[in-house]
Amino acid sequence: MAWYLGIDTSAYTTSVSVVDAIGNVVLDLRNLLEVAPGRRGLRQSEALFLHQKNLPQLFVQIDKEYFAGLKGIGVSSRPRPMKDSYMPVFLAGVSIAKIIAAVLGVRLYEVSHQEGHIMAGIEPGHVLRRETSFLGIHFSGGTSEILKIAMGAGTYFDIELIGASADLHVGQLIDRIGVAMGLNFPAGPELERLALKADGRNDKFLSSAVKDLRFSFSGAEAAALRMIEQGYSKEEIAFCTLRMVANTLEKVLVNAQERTGLNKVLLVGGVMSNQIVKERLRDRLENAPRGFELYFAEPGLCGDNAVGTARMAAVMAEINERGIV
Repeated sequence: MAWYLGIDTSAYTTSVSVVDAIGNVVLDLRNLLEVAPGRRGLRQSEALFLHQKNLPQLFVQIDKEYFAGLKGIGVSSRPRPMKDSYMPVFLAGVSIAKIIAAVLGVRLYEVSHQEGHIMAGIEPGHVLRRETSFLGIHFSGGTSEILKIAMGAGTYFDIELIGASADLHVGQLIDRIGVAMGLNFPAGPELERLALKADGRNDKFLSSAVKDLRFSFSGAEAAALRMIEQGYSKEEIAFCTLRMVANTLEKVLVNAQERTGLNKVLLVGGVMSNQIVKERLRDRLENAPRGFELYFAEPGLCGDNAVGTARMAAVMAEINERGIV
């Protein structure tokens, strides 16, 4: 049996995964990096240190049979598939991946964190694997980007950045508002639980700021912080925040469809696991007249993970061995 190992050391999650030659998940291990209450994140040096501590703890949980049949290793070496894309935290995963590849004599595939997110969202047999191109949404703590994704040669994905936030990333917005309300970092899951309890959902709102394929969250952050000062309930603020995120995405996707003519969309990243955002986008975009086809990554694979990285290794191995795309 052929196995493929994936390693991803993102800003806040240490991840190791094993998939088979098709890309089916057989092992998915993760450790979240601890952030002290009241803090809104970690310095890169702190995160790198924690990844180096976490990786041995994860690797001792991997059965030796997977190493015996290992055919390739995929590792996230940079945030995005573009020149000069770099973050120190990825050095932790790259270092151990190079050691294992050298010791076992298997091929190492360095991919981007973003490519891993995309591949995590299109499991084996997914309809998007048969498309020549589609739109991508990558919304997370460190990324808020609109992508045009083509199935390219050699690197499998050919990704074009067509839109992005002008200031805050959406995950930063959610975490800043959540921490200001006394929630723990990362605040997304708890903010969602509060939003689902909201009453009078249509009474208040936060405005979305969109211009073509550019958008901004700084104004919404300031407005939400004012709501906290004015004594609005946590539930109301949470709901308004998440509805504003959905409204922003709706407007941007309509603009992206008009520019590219594409209506199939893959939505990945931790924010895309949010129930409120997903439901509003489906209600507003999947029916006439827009007729979008929205494909969300599985909830467990929306956040940072090494599953997509392992799948990238399996796909790249097939490309190299058979000369196909």
